[in-house]
Amino acid sequence: MQVSIDHAVATPPYEQLRAQIAEQARTGVLAAGLRLPTVRALAEQLGLAANTVARAYRELEADGVVETHGRRGTLVAATGDTAHRLAADAATEYAARAHRLGVTRDEAQAAVYGALDLVYGASSSGSS
Repeated sequence: MQVSIDHAVATPPYEQLRAQIAEQARTGVLAAGLRLPTVRALAEQLGLAANTVARAYRELEADGVVETHGRRGTLVAATGDTAHRLAADAATEYAARAHRLGVTRDEAQAAVYGALDLVYGASSSGSS
């Protein structure tokens, strides 16, 4: 696993670490089932506090990118399936809430497209 922390940027170290591990898992650089270094070992390697690495690992676990298995350690999850399932669950929850609020289908879709444009950038509408 290759990760680096740039202390000169505004992005907090835990977020830099989380984003790099998530991207490597998503692209297959980190294979599903791969055991990640312990919190303490990675913190030492990167010159970070153990709590910083622990926070990144917690957020990765909450996002379904990694799974923690006690003595077996933290393993890369099958993120493709997990990420798509979590996204589908979030979309279903949104659709149900919009319906309960009395928002029309077109209004609900417009809200989603607006939010996607904010997060992904307006130029990536309709692309994967």
